[in-house]
Amino acid sequence: MLPAKAYVFISLNAVRVISTIALLLVFSSSILVMVDDIEAVNVFANGGSNSTINSAYIQNSTVPNQPGGVFWAVLNRLLIMAQTVVLILSELGWPIAFFDTYFPVLGSNFGVGALGVMQCLIGASVLSHFVQVFPLVSGFFLFSIGCLNILIGLIFREHVKSTRSVLSFRDRAEDVLSSLDNTKETSFSKYRMDRDAEMGLSLKEPDTAHARTFT
Repeated sequence: MLPAKAYVFISLNAVRVISTIALLLVFSSSILVMVDDIEAVNVFANGGSNSTINSAYIQNSTVPNQPGGVFWAVLNRLLIMAQTVVLILSELGWPIAFFDTYFPVLGSNFGVGALGVMQCLIGASVLSHFVQVFPLVSGFFLFSIGCLNILIGLIFREHVKSTRSVLSFRDRAEDVLSSLDNTKETSFSKYRMDRDAEMGLSLKEPDTAHARTFT
């Protein structure tokens, strides 16, 4: 039977792995959406979809039919991809010195509440457009994980990252094992002292005990 802290450690790291997977899925789906948008814009530019001239969006894309629409649509996807990369690195804890110095809200001294808010914003940005099934599922998945991270951040606050840290958990386990070993050694030493005392020998004064024997 594992202690309660072990179950908390496993649960937090499970959420951490799922969060990383959700970010990777959104990163991949953003590439797919950007490629589809570019193809749809090329078709529109070549006159292949004249029916969408008066439409708000270019057909089969998330690109608004307005001046600069292509630029802002592509920039939006690039920003989403950049944000997911930053959040993935934050979940992996590397490079933690960079986050502690330049982006402390994702560093080791803060919880995962801010991370969850960013994930919800990215998910809402993806879901605010008509997309295919893969980006749609990825956006819902990331938004749900973001809500879960916000809840975890409210419960554990700034202690969550030290609680789920593999190195910290290993150090705590080593401390427990060391304390158990010290307890066993103390018990064994006490047993030997009691046994020697019963036999008339003292561990603290061995010479005196031998002198009495010779007399």
